[in-house]
Amino acid sequence: NSWQDGVLGTNCPIPPNSNFTYKFQTKDQIGTYNYFPSTAFHKAAGGFGAINVYARPRIPIPYLLPVSDFTLLIGDWFKTNHKTLQQRLDSGGVLPFPDGMLINGQTQTSFTGDQGKTYMLRISNVGLSSTFNFRIQGHKMKVVEVEGSHVIQNDYESLDVHVGQSLSLLVTLNQPPKDYYIVASTRFLRRKLNVTGLLRYSNSRVPASGAPPPLPPGELIWSMRQARTFRWNLTANAARPNPQGSFHYGKIKPTKSFVFSNSAPLINGKQRYAVNGVSYVNSETPVKLADHFNIAGVFSTNAIQSVPSNSRVTVATSVVQASLHDFLEIVFQNSEKSVQSWHLDGYDFWVVGFGSGQWTPAKRRLYNLGDALTRHTTQVYPNAWTTILLSLDNQGMWNMRSARWDRQYLGQQFYLKVWDPVKSLANEYNPPDNLLRCGKAVGRHL
Repeated sequence: NSWQDGVLGTNCPIPPNSNFTYKFQTKDQIGTYNYFPSTAFHKAAGGFGAINVYARPRIPIPYLLPVSDFTLLIGDWFKTNHKTLQQRLDSGGVLPFPDGMLINGQTQTSFTGDQGKTYMLRISNVGLSSTFNFRIQGHKMKVVEVEGSHVIQNDYESLDVHVGQSLSLLVTLNQPPKDYYIVASTRFLRRKLNVTGLLRYSNSRVPASGAPPPLPPGELIWSMRQARTFRWNLTANAARPNPQGSFHYGKIKPTKSFVFSNSAPLINGKQRYAVNGVSYVNSETPVKLADHFNIAGVFSTNAIQSVPSNSRVTVATSVVQASLHDFLEIVFQNSEKSVQSWHLDGYDFWVVGFGSGQWTPAKRRLYNLGDALTRHTTQVYPNAWTTILLSLDNQGMWNMRSARWDRQYLGQQFYLKVWDPVKSLANEYNPPDNLLRCGKAVGRHL
């Protein structure tokens, strides 16, 4: 329900000293998620938390129920005040190097379990800009769910988690009773930042010892190889009774194709970020309200083209239009030297392929059209491409953005309008009674 999405293109900011109640139903997704403030640069101050959605009792899960679960919100951290960071970006600067890493807002934290028991760890990257690698001393991790997808269950010694991504894993406490290090370390940065916690056996009398587990060798090739091991469990259920594999996405011909290329241009001497040469700027009137009330002059539907061009970089409040029930092929092309992380609100999508260099139509032969996992946030490696397939079954105005918060703040985002000419409550809810109005929507009646 895009009326409840909580970003500046769909909702007015909540005024100071007031409140707003969001109402939504967690009926068609399970898994590990998180929330955070989306206005200004408030996310840098914290304010995030977890939303863990469990399967209904009558829907079987493809693993034995763990004794309990722990939520780990991990990310980079900046000592600088969020207002100062925002002012730095507004003045044309770039986000500084992080000061550290935190687990659940702390530099030291611990989790205690019983020997012989299995626990679920729900891990999210809530940082602003940094990929991290996660590992537990002396223990294998079995990944069972990624952003609402039940996946083929493989064991891992370490896991790369990119900005905005989440996953759930099982850990069995099958080692001698003592304390063991939990470590998260940044990846793809010029120097490493680490945060260390403890996994404690309840009958432990021995402190953690030895060196914390090291990072795996290499970065790019290793991370790509690991990412290809995350595949859909075709026979498992997710939130619904039917198996995940009952939807044969690979047999559907895309109705539209897009190639979205990120860039880091200077505009009027200031750092900006762009998609296909267009850097997004927020309007005082959310594009969702402008569209609903037919307010002209708020957004542009022809600013972003379907493929990159060499035209001059511009700024715009850009909306890409598509029809309800379209099936899209979207290629994210990254010609920069840093890892990108792309997120789409209101949907999950199949990550069917990725590789180094420039994407060409010939790369389609590399797509996984059988058991690619679905997720809402995908990484795009340096000087590389990633392709997703997307079934537009959720009408509304949806934010597609960089999950790296400095990049989305400075323009690497746009809105995807999923539209049907027939108005129906089966396609989209009516605006809520407590809808806030701002900009040119002030005084408009529902």
